Amino acid sequence: MKVALLGKQTWEFKNGVYVQSSGTAVGPRENLGLLSGTFDYAYEDLHCNEDNWELAERALMRNAISITLKKADKNVEDIDVFLAGDLLNQNVTANFMARELQLPFLCMFGACSTSMETTALGAQLIDSGYAKHALAATSSHNATAERQYRYPTEYGGQKPDSATFTVTGAGSVLLSSKKSRIKVKCATIGTVQDLGLTDPFDMGSAMAPAAAYTIVQHFKDTNTTPEDYDFIVTGDLSAVGAPICEQLVREEGYDMAGKYNDCGLLIYDRQSQEVFAGGSGCACSAVVTYSHLFQELKKGTYKRILVAATGALLSPTMIQQKESIPTISHAVVFESC
Repeated sequence: MKVALLGKQTWEFKNGVYVQSSGTAVGPRENLGLLSGTFDYAYEDLHCNEDNWELAERALMRNAISITLKKADKNVEDIDVFLAGDLLNQNVTANFMARELQLPFLCMFGACSTSMETTALGAQLIDSGYAKHALAATSSHNATAERQYRYPTEYGGQKPDSATFTVTGAGSVLLSSKKSRIKVKCATIGTVQDLGLTDPFDMGSAMAPAAAYTIVQHFKDTNTTPEDYDFIVTGDLSAVGAPICEQLVREEGYDMAGKYNDCGLLIYDRQSQEVFAGGSGCACSAVVTYSHLFQELKKGTYKRILVAATGALLSPTMIQQKESIPTISHAVVFESC
């Protein structure tokens, strides 16, 4: 069995890790955005037919997982390990889903970078032979996130243009060594970056350095450049953070012009939807990658993409104590087969 560490922080999956299936479930606003019709399931209201917001978020993850398993013609019993996380305190969406699934469970928190964090570790478990089928999932809900991190939507507080809009949705992906149309080539594990920013209404500026650091480190570790990729996308830097990220990467000698975009800008139509600087949340990179980007890989539009999910590792308590915001980004390379 071949195991490879490229450079300082990149895992290359030498034995073959493939995407067997994926599933996405979103809220009504997401299905009215730029990627309308690409998601597997869209709810007509934020409650997702449940009694409260937290149950609604759990329904999103449950639905995404169910779709993933159905597409792969697998049962829960076929899965060796479940990796998941979300934005809520103590990862309650992921934990309560694990209670339902009764699978070996690794609970993970990378904030909005959780999609690629769980995918990277799931791929590592497959590549090293510790699992045959790994299921990775993450979720977020606009109402649960706003209530926890900022102000409940009922409060009606005004927000600056730099604020992002938490995506209501969930994404799930099933990985194994069985060859398929999408290969997980490698993953670059990020380090925590903190430039001293403290504004929870400007996550883009806070997370941009982490995204840039991981992308540059990936290029160095793999001896590649932006020209080696058809598309490079960050998680949820949106209109404020994406230009900063692109500039920081350029200053390191890598020009991503024409190759780069951000999931927070891809999911909503900022001209017609009131989403401030764009989308954010754990589900942002998950639903864009596991629906739209995977579809483009299967169609052959893209041959190789780099997805660098980004996360702000803050908590309400730390913000109240005037702490700055530590951030991280994890990147995964997907290839069309």
